[in-house]
Amino acid sequence: MRFALIPLFVICGSASAEQTRLETLVVTASRLEQPLADHAGSLSSLDGESLQMVGHNHIQQSLVRIPGANFARGEGQEYLPSLRSPVLTGAGACGSLLVMEDGIPLRAAGFCNVNELFESHSEQARRIEVVRGPAGSLYGSNAMHGVVNIIGASVAEESGGSIGVEAGPNQFVRTTVSVDSGKRADSGVRADLSLSHDGGYRADSGYAQQKLSLVHEAAVGAVAVRTRLAATNLNQETAGYIEGESAYKDRQLSRSNPNPEAFRDARALRLSSELDFGAVGGGQLRVTPYLRTTDMVFRQHYLPGQALEENGQRGVGLRTIYHAELARAARFSAGVDAEYSRGYLREFQDAATSGSEFLRETIPVGSHYDYRVDATMLAPFVHASWQAADRLTLQAGLRYEYMGYDYDNQMLAGRTRADGTACGFGGCRFNRPADQSDDFRSLSPSFGAVYRLNPGLQLFANLAQGFRVPQATELYRLQREQTVAELDAEEIRSLELGVRGEEDHISYELVAYAMGKDNVIFRDADYFNQSNGETAHSGLELELDYTLASDWRVQISASYAEHRYRDERLLGGDSIQNNLVDSAPRHFGSSRLLWQPEAALSWELEWVHQGRYYTDPENRHSYPGHELLNLRARWEWQEGWELAVRALNLTDEAYAERADFSNFSGDRYFPGGRRSLYLAVSTGW
Repeated sequence: MRFALIPLFVICGSASAEQTRLETLVVTASRLEQPLADHAGSLSSLDGESLQMVGHNHIQQSLVRIPGANFARGEGQEYLPSLRSPVLTGAGACGSLLVMEDGIPLRAAGFCNVNELFESHSEQARRIEVVRGPAGSLYGSNAMHGVVNIIGASVAEESGGSIGVEAGPNQFVRTTVSVDSGKRADSGVRADLSLSHDGGYRADSGYAQQKLSLVHEAAVGAVAVRTRLAATNLNQETAGYIEGESAYKDRQLSRSNPNPEAFRDARALRLSSELDFGAVGGGQLRVTPYLRTTDMVFRQHYLPGQALEENGQRGVGLRTIYHAELARAARFSAGVDAEYSRGYLREFQDAATSGSEFLRETIPVGSHYDYRVDATMLAPFVHASWQAADRLTLQAGLRYEYMGYDYDNQMLAGRTRADGTACGFGGCRFNRPADQSDDFRSLSPSFGAVYRLNPGLQLFANLAQGFRVPQATELYRLQREQTVAELDAEEIRSLELGVRGEEDHISYELVAYAMGKDNVIFRDADYFNQSNGETAHSGLELELDYTLASDWRVQISASYAEHRYRDERLLGGDSIQNNLVDSAPRHFGSSRLLWQPEAALSWELEWVHQGRYYTDPENRHSYPGHELLNLRARWEWQEGWELAVRALNLTDEAYAERADFSNFSGDRYFPGGRRSLYLAVSTGW
């Protein structure tokens, strides 16, 4: 039978014909499917219809629909994350956000990568769920500012498939193929393949990317087994910052690339098997073992010497959860997560450093770092929910997590060259610690409440704590005189209050939050890794879906936030206490006007707003922000055949995907692309 292109229309019919938002089942909030209405916190979900309407080349184009998410797109498939936070930068800042696919972290807790979402198969995801705010009591380290979970397709009830081809500017071509066997005797298999090529908006900035997802579902006796294999490969030519005040407005300069030598090659493979044992001892038991491997090599074009870095990890893990009802009004979930990973990092410079005598002498040719880290994580957790009154549900959770590192330096310890000879000017920039072990222990509690004013209106409150352990690069990739990084785990405390409602023609969620973060890890003016920073974060977030008429809808995702430094660090002799954190606009978001004049045709006009933000901690330089308009349409011109059109940046706005200020080079930017048109055709059977 015809498998179906998943219906690609964002606009729904009447509320009575569809599952309402409050009844929507989500998994990331509790690790088991539950209605969104039962969650005492902020969670957004992008369904398959929305994702196919966006048809993103880069995942940032979809995540812009999430309140509080302000991901900064880089070159090719790169990005810098932001979720209820400034745009996160620095060696270990990526550890502030947990990124998963089908509930399995893309990287081990101590080996994050700031671009790791390109290792997920988001282009063919069934859904993307985003927990906004700390989720440490369920997910532990890295789930500090939130969680992004890419949820892949499952085996359909009936067999079928689809194929699509898309083309756009700069030699962009993408092919997607899906084949589904359907379920036969509770068993079936599905395969999803994506092949992409992009010549790049800027010179020498193209990429080729391949992604494959396989899922096999079967029943083995009373146990339901779902096995997933995910494989990705990326070969990318990378473009660096362009420099100069408002350089992004120069059409010729915005297409240039001052770093044509830069590149990134990355591979990832994950294998997991979810075993659902069903009823066990009056409850439900789910056990998920998994394997994970990653390898990456790239040129550090943004640093003097432009060394090559190679990094990767091999790991095995186990995630378990047991859910049961203690009484009619009480439920609990408990489990243990465990993981063992071996990570490596090598840095090698193959050419002499250009610049001053100081740089040439302190950044030598040859190996800078070569180390291996064995990481062990063990974390029991428990969550409970109690129906305290007819309209009131109380929730509480607690997770204890142990993380241990065993670091093995493969080179000479200290600040020498690889052959042991000394660098001038007091020593080489790179300092390799001697072999050592480190461990971290953290508790993450959470308390929540949901009060139902009526079936379509809820109030909720959530008090939570999150943390992230120092990343291996922060502990062992030291510089100058620092021989040991005595770092603590970063911690965040959060309070949020919200209202979530739904009526015939409208659904909405409005949330206010306040967070304080301690032990913030940063690199000071002496290149020492320190963990005595403090920041404060507060904001309002709105998610709105309103039906104007039977064929018109408007959707809004809006955020207002303030992120401020609360420590007494001095930069350039001035205190930055109470300054706004750089790369943190006060207001940003998107809104969409949707029109479906007939069942086979849908249109969407999207407005993306980026507010002004400072580009340096001293708050002396800034980027003015920008406004973008995008138009998308999908038309099923005959049964089984569909045409899609995406016109991005309709007004041909000159803008920056990211703006930054460096004391060495001044204002610098990743310029955004100009007006572009993409066409796609797909068929299903």
